[in-house]
Amino acid sequence: MTLDHLVIGAGPAGLQLGALLEADGRRDYLVVERADVPGSFFTRYPRHRRLISINKPRTGSDDPELNLRLDWNSLLSDDPDLRFTRYTDRYFPDADVMVRYLADFAERSKVRVRYGAAVTRVSRRDDVFEVEVGGDTLTARSVVVATGVSRTHRPPIPGFELAEGYDTMSVDPADYLDQRVLIIGKGNSAFETADALMETTTVIHVAGPESVHLAWRTHYVGHLRAVNNNFLDTYQLKSANAVLDGTVERIERDGEGLAVTFRFTRADETRVLHYDRVLACTGFAFDASVFDASCRPALAIGGRFPAQTDEWESVDVPGLFFAGTISQQRDFRRSTSGFVHGFRYGARALHRVLARRYAGEPWPSVPVDATPAAITAAVVARVNRTSALWQQFGVLADVVTVTGGQARYHDEVPVDYHARVGLGPDGHDDDAFVVTLEYGPDHDKVDPFDATVSRIAQDTPGVAHDAAYLHPVVRHHRHGEHVATHHVAENLENRWDRPDAHVAPLEAFVAGALAGD
Repeated sequence: MTLDHLVIGAGPAGLQLGALLEADGRRDYLVVERADVPGSFFTRYPRHRRLISINKPRTGSDDPELNLRLDWNSLLSDDPDLRFTRYTDRYFPDADVMVRYLADFAERSKVRVRYGAAVTRVSRRDDVFEVEVGGDTLTARSVVVATGVSRTHRPPIPGFELAEGYDTMSVDPADYLDQRVLIIGKGNSAFETADALMETTTVIHVAGPESVHLAWRTHYVGHLRAVNNNFLDTYQLKSANAVLDGTVERIERDGEGLAVTFRFTRADETRVLHYDRVLACTGFAFDASVFDASCRPALAIGGRFPAQTDEWESVDVPGLFFAGTISQQRDFRRSTSGFVHGFRYGARALHRVLARRYAGEPWPSVPVDATPAAITAAVVARVNRTSALWQQFGVLADVVTVTGGQARYHDEVPVDYHARVGLGPDGHDDDAFVVTLEYGPDHDKVDPFDATVSRIAQDTPGVAHDAAYLHPVVRHHRHGEHVATHHVAENLENRWDRPDAHVAPLEAFVAGALAGD
């Protein structure tokens, strides 16, 4: 039997998509997983076992949708017992809790998973994929790869084999007693490692070609998080450690230690630095080795991710889709597709894309009165509680379409997908209002702790386009063409429902758009 969809990987994304397909009940699907348990990545990573995805059981609200804004680990489910917040009170949980949670999610959601099923080859023949799993060959109309970034990224540095990888290095601080350590990389894994080893080493240098990017400033949660940046204090307060801007040119043995040739970015100087250990925290990459020439996907971003369309489909292999952290190629370092709290919504949108593509089903929607007041009320109600638009800022949108005097509200539509194909049976509608939550275009250049510049447009209509912080943006499209944009004013507590500051200006914008102004 040829499956409708074969999902490779039973991590969070594979389980999320599998649960949606199972609840749908109209598709033949199977999830295959090489390990014996779901979420096997979390049995090993992060190495020091502390997740940086927040978990907040106490929000003061009983609205499950609103609470997902502060719950970055739960997968989407109608079962209240399948909320990660039921498993621990820790704000930054232990990774072992995630392993237990994913096992429960897989069982209770009845996702069809074949464990111990390593994929050894994927090929494509006559518009059908053939996937070799152990001694079996499975066939499917479409394949969704949800394997994550499963191989370590190895930069082309001569002597790099002398470095110990993040995947193999010791995590026991006692093993680094009185040693000088270089850590290559400036992401969370590098600083997580530096924080763990500070008490036993004599010196730690953290090195990379770019300056440190702080998540609280860039609003990209993959940049350095405060929970991992204690090391910065030891550098800035001159406590033996240092952050080096530049590139490692070569690593060589030097007696019992290692000599590292390092080119400094700011000083335009090259020096040889000496260490006892070099640790490589250089990130991960997508492993495309199982795809043969008939369906090997093109790669992007230095070969670390598969190149994808606005449907999360391979740009050169029709029917090959991607879910989970590898879907971040579409919004790399801009939004949250690389993380559970982002890609859980991407997986739901992908489920709808697949239903539309392979079964001709329209995007789910509900009717709305085609009046400015009704459309505005629907938008205001959604932006004040949606978690999907909150987490996937600038990537997913709610879309209100108006055609022939009939209006419909569609939620969680990929922005670029709507712009290309529209939501109507024949393409774009007469009018469409595309609703997103977005930061200002220069938000990463604004110091959020500078009272003179942050939140300058709070609750102030007319200057909302200058807002740096997260706020609703409504774009009017006519027959697929973008014709006007309205920014809803910032609010300190993210409540965009003040009649004078938020509702009335938006209603006037919608009225003008429908009238052709």
